[in-house]
Amino acid sequence: VQLVESGGGSVQAGGSLRLSCKASGDIFDNLVIGWFRQTPGKARERISYISRDGNIEYTDSMKDRFTISGDNTLNTVYLQMNALKPEDTATYYCAAGYGNGFHALQPPAAWGRGTQVVVSS
Repeated sequence: VQLVESGGGSVQAGGSLRLSCKASGDIFDNLVIGWFRQTPGKARERISYISRDGNIEYTDSMKDRFTISGDNTLNTVYLQMNALKPEDTATYYCAAGYGNGFHALQPPAAWGRGTQVVVSS
């Protein structure tokens, strides 16, 4: 499976962005796609995942302002980010795996190359 992220950019605090992750290749019914983020010097942080049958889970600290969704016909997963804060500045990655939940992404079968999000105060 191959993944391509898009939608990153620069935004002021309080603003919103929607990231997209387009999947291609081995797309099976048990495919799980998740979003992660990373800042230099810090461990990669998981945000959320969605399965093709619509199961969703968030890391607790992310679920208030971030919403994941998917369009199976487009093989695309989205991450809507609202009320952005400067501490949300990071490179955002999507990852794909096969199986159930976050376990399917430990480790993932594939990573995208990432999209940069910069939130200014």
